[in-house]
Amino acid sequence: MNRFLFALCFLIPLAAAAVEEPNFNEHIAPLIHQNCTECHRPGEAGPFSLITFRDVSKRSKMLDRVISDRYMPPWHPVHGIVEYSNSRRLSDEQIALFSKWVEAGKPEGDPEKAPTPPKFPEGWQLGEPDLVVTMAEAYPVPADGRDIYRNFVLPLDLPEDKWVKAVELRPSARSAIHHSLFFLDTTGTARKKDGEGGKPGFSGMGFRKSGSLGGYVPGSTPKKFPGDLALPLPKGSDLVLATHFHPSGKAEMEQTKVGFFFADKPPSVKMESVQVPPGFGRGMKIDVPAGKADYKIEDTFKIPVDVRAIQINGHAHYIAQEMEMIATLPDGTVQPLLKIDDWDLDWQDNYIFADPIKLPAGTVLKTTIIYDNSADNPDNPFSPPQRIKWGRESTDEMGCVTLMVVPDDTEKSRRLTAANKINQVKILAQVGQELQRTRVLDRLPQIVKELDKNADGLLQSGELPARMRKPLIEKLDEDGNDALDSEETEALRQWLQTMREKREKA
Repeated sequence: MNRFLFALCFLIPLAAAAVEEPNFNEHIAPLIHQNCTECHRPGEAGPFSLITFRDVSKRSKMLDRVISDRYMPPWHPVHGIVEYSNSRRLSDEQIALFSKWVEAGKPEGDPEKAPTPPKFPEGWQLGEPDLVVTMAEAYPVPADGRDIYRNFVLPLDLPEDKWVKAVELRPSARSAIHHSLFFLDTTGTARKKDGEGGKPGFSGMGFRKSGSLGGYVPGSTPKKFPGDLALPLPKGSDLVLATHFHPSGKAEMEQTKVGFFFADKPPSVKMESVQVPPGFGRGMKIDVPAGKADYKIEDTFKIPVDVRAIQINGHAHYIAQEMEMIATLPDGTVQPLLKIDDWDLDWQDNYIFADPIKLPAGTVLKTTIIYDNSADNPDNPFSPPQRIKWGRESTDEMGCVTLMVVPDDTEKSRRLTAANKINQVKILAQVGQELQRTRVLDRLPQIVKELDKNADGLLQSGELPARMRKPLIEKLDEDGNDALDSEETEALRQWLQTMREKREKA
């Protein structure tokens, strides 16, 4: 079924019990116009219009089915555990109202009471952006065939750090774009991969993500962060759009525009990203046997300072099934933050808490993710199932939940940043094991010589393997020059030697 069949945004609750004989003009048209028409209108993401009585009436049975099954709108968090301000979930009363209208024979009602279709803003919804970047070349989307996952690199060429209040994406082929995630890359890795296969962009997830700025889902409305909150955008960053295309039935050319809205000054306290487990789960040794239907990973992180939780999101690939983060406060109170029992890679989103959630110092965050690598999982990328390990390609696996929080002041922000770095030891341990398995210790002098492409005696960040670049620089780059000199390379040798000795004693 086309995943764009019915995209809904926010719904105003309607009490079905109070409407004895619902008709389109008085009861269904307002619901459709408020929640469907933004996407289901000419030039937008929906494959057909939902504006007039005729539009809705001729598809009423299909709409009733996908609404009643909660297949649409695409909202995956379990209801009732925590409130999100951007929820697209329909109430039972709203679903019942639509079904009642269909069962009654879809009466149109009094034409004199037909509402005027809504008008939507043209151009940028948040006003003129501070910076607009456009894909250098349009990407050809075929009329039909399998879904396409493609990454597009948009160099920003910023000479100084910026702080982002909002990002707005404007596609040229709206009906073909399912979603797009906004990643940052400060390493140049993605730029080097751009153009693979003779077309704009590149496939797979094999690039180094240096940060995230959210994403675009049809029907979502861009919003600026409240107060002086903003996300960091380091100078020299490239924007990477991880875009999912769903062919719309006609060949199209997509040349995305992205608008950035900057803060006038840095925030008084910056938002911090707390990822559990860190590194998208790299240190969790994810290794899911073929046929295993309930493979589980769990990880925890203790927040060292008082914070306010602002929003949350999860990330995994195809075989992830369930995802949860709970917070256990120092007094034993358990605060659910996110629970998804039907994870879908195609419908990733940011979930904004209706009100910031206070989490005092000492709160323990716990993430649990369950993977289903059996033949019964319709999303399994392999048939028959194959062993799946951690990796950056979409057919590999990852897993984490990321919580965006705001500490009370700058000092607490520094303490949280330090705790986050310490938490990275899980990734470093995994990197160390990978290096040991490849006998790097025995071949280190030769490897250093081969990696030092410009023969300057330094291992620049860009000369290091992409998958190990960030953890090695963070652990070993003592002088902060984004490179490893001979002394720092010697520290790497000593670290690997220590790990080998510990393993031999174990």
